Amino acid sequence: MEPTRNVLFITLDQWRGDGISLLGHPVLQTKTLDQLARRGTIFKNHWANAAPCGPSRACLYTGTYLHRNRSVLNGTPLSQRFTNIALLARDAGYDPVLFGYTDTSIDPSTVPKNDPALYSYEGILPGFRPIVHDPFEAKSPMWAKWLAKKGIDVPSNPHDLYLPDTTFPGATTHGSTWAPTRFSSENSETSFMVEQITHYLDQNGDKPFFIHASFIRPHPPRRNPPGYHDLYDANDVDDPKGAQTKEQEAAIHPLAAIATQLPRVGAPNDEGEKRQMRATYYGAQHEVDDKLEILFSYLRDSGLFESTLTVLTSDHGEMGGDHWLFEKLGYWDESYHIPLIIFDPYTTTSNNTVEHFTESVDIVPTICEWLGIEKPLQCDGFSLMQFINGQGAPSHWRSEAHFEWDFRSPSTKWAESILQIPMAHCGLNVIRSATTKYVAFATDQDKLPPLIFDLQEDPNQIYDLVANHSSDAASIGWEYSNKALQWRMRNDERLNSGQFLSPSEGLIEERDAWW
Repeated sequence: MEPTRNVLFITLDQWRGDGISLLGHPVLQTKTLDQLARRGTIFKNHWANAAPCGPSRACLYTGTYLHRNRSVLNGTPLSQRFTNIALLARDAGYDPVLFGYTDTSIDPSTVPKNDPALYSYEGILPGFRPIVHDPFEAKSPMWAKWLAKKGIDVPSNPHDLYLPDTTFPGATTHGSTWAPTRFSSENSETSFMVEQITHYLDQNGDKPFFIHASFIRPHPPRRNPPGYHDLYDANDVDDPKGAQTKEQEAAIHPLAAIATQLPRVGAPNDEGEKRQMRATYYGAQHEVDDKLEILFSYLRDSGLFESTLTVLTSDHGEMGGDHWLFEKLGYWDESYHIPLIIFDPYTTTSNNTVEHFTESVDIVPTICEWLGIEKPLQCDGFSLMQFINGQGAPSHWRSEAHFEWDFRSPSTKWAESILQIPMAHCGLNVIRSATTKYVAFATDQDKLPPLIFDLQEDPNQIYDLVANHSSDAASIGWEYSNKALQWRMRNDERLNSGQFLSPSEGLIEERDAWW
């Protein structure tokens, strides 16, 4: 008899790859994530393929790179021609359910011209049946109703729940993100999500399940419930990376000069305020870690943990004050290096650490292999099961990470007007190995020149070899621009390229053996 195979696919929004205490974080404590990693496999060099939320999730859910799926912005449609992890699971006999959101912009060819779905980028990925669809930009309506049922006064704009409790002792003597929310941790969005998931599992009985739990935190607002608001002291957080001053950071590259001046993105000049924002971020992570322990305890106590593939990752990272920036953008590692922990109940491998480069596009092929589903031809990523089973890296494995960022703005034209470039020029590609980072831009070099960082000599990435006319810049640039070109060519559309109409055999379909 085949064993039951359940899937719990967790995303923690805007969680940095270094934000796990097991990996040696100097401040943050994540007991729950540490325990999950010890039971399974943790991937130290895991990378998102795009930012922000919508583009990164398009890559994550379809297994395709940004230059393939072209859902380049929050609000850029994801074409219906791509299958995704929810549709694949549904075809395999599961009822994939969603708790949270997927930030999927609907393909306009699938709805009438004035359909309400065309007015939001927070649609649902096709294939998921939403149990809780609670997008933040829509003011988290289901969480707000849950609070109201508990007798909590909910303002007309539920976002106001995140306004600081200015009466809290110390609220006026700390940084602006220190003061707590007016709601308790037991009433937070994360607590709401965990309660809804466990309730669903109570009702589900012994039927196999496929759950996508998409948690909003530690994504802003930068405000935590009491008890987590002051859990980390601003004076004790690790020093942000980057140049010593914002002006020095801005001088590294024209894009850095623009980014450091953007509202909500450029870090405050006040060092205490910047450190408090970092401490608040750690507090948000800690709360999520605590609430996940409630969920995992339920799974253990109910016996479900030992039949459930648990995949925990993020959509993208968070600058956290590094390079004088917050949020997620650009070419900076902190925006793309993300966690990945996978627990497979049917392997004997545990406490397993993988150093190789892995990417968000690998998640769909991994879940497909675990469920016995053929990997779709569209996928640019590869299954991680060989790593998870403790067998090491496949012979063809990548030696670099790849990520892309598109900064066009069809609605405001902010980047196009600042740089005086057309929309199609507003993009960058990064190829990052263990030793070298190369950033190529779609526009002319006099507007946005390429960057090269020697990661062995300059791990904080503040000395650009191109701008400083290094003697190695030309040879490294040639090598890595060629690598980037090969990567793009090898990941062109492959839907029909492996097919051949034979006069004797009819349709022949082939795939590379390693693919």
